[in-house]
Formats: sequence, C-alpha cells, structure tokens
Amino acid sequence: MTLVFAWSGGKDATLALHRLREAGVEPVELFTTGSAETDRTSMHGVRWRLIREQANALDIPHRRVDIPDNADNETYEKTMAALLEDYAARDVTEIAFADLYLEDIREYRERNLQNTPIDGRWPLWNEPTDETAREFIDLGYQATLVCVTDHLGPDFLGRTYDHDLLADLPDDVDPCGENGEFHTFVHDGPHFDHPVQFDHGDTVTRALDDTTHHYLDLT
Repeated sequence: MTLVFAWSGGKDATLALHRLREAGVEPVELFTTGSAETDRTSMHGVRWRLIREQANALDIPHRRVDIPDNADNETYEKTMAALLEDYAARDVTEIAFADLYLEDIREYRERNLQNTPIDGRWPLWNEPTDETAREFIDLGYQATLVCVTDHLGPDFLGRTYDHDLLADLPDDVDPCGENGEFHTFVHDGPHFDHPVQFDHGDTVTRALDDTTHHYLDLT
C-alpha cells in the first residue's frame, strides 16, 4: 500500500494524519490545493509558505496543486484528474481524506476515484464531532482559527482552538466546523518536530457562494 494525504493544514487533517501514523501508516506525500494568483490555500486562505513549514515540521514531502483563482468546476476536475493520473503512475493505492460526515463530499471524492486504481480512506469518518474535537485538543495539538463565516462571527478569528473555545461555540455550530463555520491552522503538537512560527496579520472579508467569510492573515 502507498498512501498520499489530502492536506488542508487544519485540525481534522492533523488528527486524521495522527491516526494513520499511530497505526503505522506513513504517507509518502501530502498534497494541498490552492491558488497561484493569491499564493494561498483554497479553503483556509493560508499562505503557501506556512503549509510548507507544516510539512517540514511533520517530515513529510508536500505537493502544491495550483488551481486558478475562482476556477469553475470543470477546471478543478481536470486539475484533479491529472493529479490522480500522476499518482496512479507512481503506484499510489490510497488517498486519505479528513472528512467527518458530509455524505455528498465523500460521494464526490469517490466518483473522482472511480475510474482509477486508487481507493479513498477516511480515518475519522462518522465519528461524533464533539469527541473528535476533544481528542484533538487533549492530544496536545495547537491550532488557531483562521477563517470563519458570519454564522460564527469575526470575533472568533485568531482564537486558540481549545476547550474554552468549544464551550463558547453557539449550539448550532459544529464543534469541528464541519459545515464550514470555521477553519483552523495547526502549528504544533505530536508528530511536529518543531512549532511553526507566525504572527497575526490583517483581517480580510470576502463573499463566496453567497456566504461571507472572514480570514485572518497569518504572516
């Protein structure tokens, strides 16, 4: 078995990677999608340099997958198809994802893998998100909220993902932000050789898919 990991830089990906490594499974590569125009990751808006430093601290090779900013679905799927073709040629047999329970996202990923020799793997699938959140914190990982929607509010930007934050989340916000309410950047913890250093920069607000997102720039 040869496994690569769809890496976001956030807490769910970090916990999924932790589970794999504790089970003796070592990814040969992490890959992250993002934009060459913005020099940031797609979902979390984190600078590429910080993602590279994460991978260095985790001691795993990292692959940057550039997708044009505001690309349509056809462009995205062509890029991912080329990625899967390359991985298949390298005898990769599995891709691990950190999805928790959104069936439509898992079905979409499975459709993309359907005509390839590569299987999907979901280390955290269908686990209760309140337990998953507490496990991540109790293991000693350190994460910061770097993106929130208006549903949670910009006051949560920059906060540490810890038990106090979980207690402050509104009842209708998933403890892991699985519905997109927030995203995190992990900078230290088990399996990190050293902490990833950063400062808090400016806050940026953007409307995406009829939802307002607030981003904290980590510099």
